[in-house]
Amino acid sequence: MDETAHAEQPSVRLGVLLADPGLGLTQVAGPPAEDRTVGTVGTTELENPTPYLVGGEFLLTSGVRLPDDADGIDTYVRRVVAAGVAALGFGVAPVHAEVPPALVRSCDRHGLPLLRLPPATPFVAVGQAAYAAIAASRNRELREISRAQSALASAAARPDALRSVLGQLAAHTGAWSVLYDAQGTELLSAGHRPASAHLLRDLAVRTLRRDAGPTAAAVHDADLGVHLTVHTLPAGDGRTTAATLALGQAAATPPTVVHRQVTGTATVLLALLTSPRHALSTDTHSIGALVLLMLGATPAEVAPALIPGDGWVAGGSVAGGSAAGGSAAGGSAAGGSVAGGHWVVVHGRRRDGAPATAGPAQLATLSGLLGTPYVHIDGPALKALVPCAADAGPRVADRAADLGWTLGYSAPATAGDLPHADIQAGRALQRALATGTPAVVHTTDPLTLHALVAPADARDLARTRFAPLDEAGSPGAPVLLGTLRTWLTLHGSWDRTATVLGVHRNTVRHRLTRVADLLDLDLQDPGTRMELWFALQWLPGEEPHQRP
Repeated sequence: MDETAHAEQPSVRLGVLLADPGLGLTQVAGPPAEDRTVGTVGTTELENPTPYLVGGEFLLTSGVRLPDDADGIDTYVRRVVAAGVAALGFGVAPVHAEVPPALVRSCDRHGLPLLRLPPATPFVAVGQAAYAAIAASRNRELREISRAQSALASAAARPDALRSVLGQLAAHTGAWSVLYDAQGTELLSAGHRPASAHLLRDLAVRTLRRDAGPTAAAVHDADLGVHLTVHTLPAGDGRTTAATLALGQAAATPPTVVHRQVTGTATVLLALLTSPRHALSTDTHSIGALVLLMLGATPAEVAPALIPGDGWVAGGSVAGGSAAGGSAAGGSAAGGSVAGGHWVVVHGRRRDGAPATAGPAQLATLSGLLGTPYVHIDGPALKALVPCAADAGPRVADRAADLGWTLGYSAPATAGDLPHADIQAGRALQRALATGTPAVVHTTDPLTLHALVAPADARDLARTRFAPLDEAGSPGAPVLLGTLRTWLTLHGSWDRTATVLGVHRNTVRHRLTRVADLLDLDLQDPGTRMELWFALQWLPGEEPHQRP
């Protein structure tokens, strides 16, 4: 019989019966029996009981029809071992005064635990003790499963549901738990990361490539002493049964009945949480805000409806209900309350430039990392709105780099100042891309030249300086200004400017030559570059943010 099927049946360790003083059992042959499990207790005096065995029995006999010769006894033992008997119990008296030595030798030879039952122990008492122990063990398992399922259900109701479910799964199974996409990208994980993480990823990719419905795969690596398990999740779009996500687990011990039950519940929850139907079920406050915006309301008027509910930590991801430096209770954040109505704008870009797969799991992962449900992915680009306290800077999502994203963060801004924060985030992203930094946060310093020039005078200077570009024709003044700004940011590097803008270096040269001609300036002059740089900062709509 399959060992997995045995493990799924209610059972008790043989060591529990050996330790029961009321039974008086002693082991006289065979391998150590403490961890061997017994599913049922049976009594037989047949010479060949194998047609009536199903496996996993603690088989009791007094040897009424036990063969007299050693060969016959060896045949008897060999048969019951082949039938899957877990252990043999021999009751001494009245037929045999003691356990036959030939039976002891044969059980040692075939690896069958042999237990001696004293004359005062009825066979039925052994059965009663075994079934009572099985019932107690099963009740403990059911209570443990119930507690774990309750914790998983609560986790699934949190705003950071995917991360919370994985965390509870790891806590209740003791296994490192990780969610992979079809390319083997690690979206989220919980628990202690083992040295065999790369093996689990390879198993997940192989399992997903089978292009089948929900399935499971398991591997035991004896060298590393780890058990790897992968459960695939269905696409859930109603059009295909191909799996698109996989749940991987790595543990030092094989999964128990409880662990398998808990993992099964978690797999169902993760499949629901990553389904398109779940992703479309947004909250009513966000829907109401969208309606108001489409009917002409200003961002400042609808911003209060967008503040996430309890469980979201502004400016950072949620892990187990809290984040470093702040509590999730009541929507509080590191550094203060989100009630101030301030926001951080985040711009992102995939490092490889390839369009991101904006599936529910990816969106949920990025939402958890950024600390906001307001994430939009458009091809290789990302934009997000993160609620924060007025006096708290953005909390950088370090793990976003692991998922292939480079990020730029604005300074905290009110809803009415979001367009300016959007410009800050875009420029921060450009600096991050240019320097190869995973994330750049926009900063302002009041002790700069900007603080020495009157804002109105600065705006007039900027308008006058760049007015000739309005006559530029195609590709237009905004494109020329953007190219000039990027080129100055990158210290006059044609190649790096072309890379950031996604154009050919000759296109950059052509645009800047056009700028130099229209403005009648020498762009190779350092003083001219400095003047243009400050003028760019003072263009209307892009002025340096003034602190009160």
